[in-house]
Amino acid sequence: LLRSGAYGPLKIMIPMLSTISELHQIKDIFEQAKRELKLRRMKFNPDVPVGGMIEVPAAAIMAQNFAECLDFLSIGTNDLIQYTLAIDRIDDEVNYLYDPAHPAVLVLIQNVIQAGKKAAIPVSMCGEMAGDIRYTRLLLSLGLTQFSMQPATLLEVKKIINNSDIDKLRKAYMRPIKRGDHAGIQHQLEQDSEAIQRLLQTN
Repeated sequence: LLRSGAYGPLKIMIPMLSTISELHQIKDIFEQAKRELKLRRMKFNPDVPVGGMIEVPAAAIMAQNFAECLDFLSIGTNDLIQYTLAIDRIDDEVNYLYDPAHPAVLVLIQNVIQAGKKAAIPVSMCGEMAGDIRYTRLLLSLGLTQFSMQPATLLEVKKIINNSDIDKLRKAYMRPIKRGDHAGIQHQLEQDSEAIQRLLQTN
């Protein structure tokens, strides 16, 4: 990866982080690899940006600590939701409990976004939630500005973003999220869903 970075733009993202000590160990490995490449006089990029995938609740809670040591963060919602709610999304007996709009999940997502802003590093989101038009306005209200998704949903999400008032969304969602009001969040999602359907039906 370090060698490839010398020939074009490259970023390295570390998955499944849960402790700062893991991150320090990985960074030590990077530094060792750089020293070896330098001794071998091989071309490499010593300044490849290193980021972390925040997909474990422990990492989301400690997001500020990770943000201070990384160049960017990415929120992996599929695993974050699963581990936060203690459910298995591929188990038919309990996958109905998989809920991206659960207040606890939203608080963790918001914590990561705020940590990135405080550390002045970018925060993106990957996973099904980022490309699901039901949650686009909810994510905007939390401060998310970088979405990663399948190409098939790109145009719809873009249209929703371009036709959203973020200040109004923030006011609409922050109160129920702070209260842990699941029903209130669902009510706002339903209102937004109706507005989104009307928006997407227009040319």
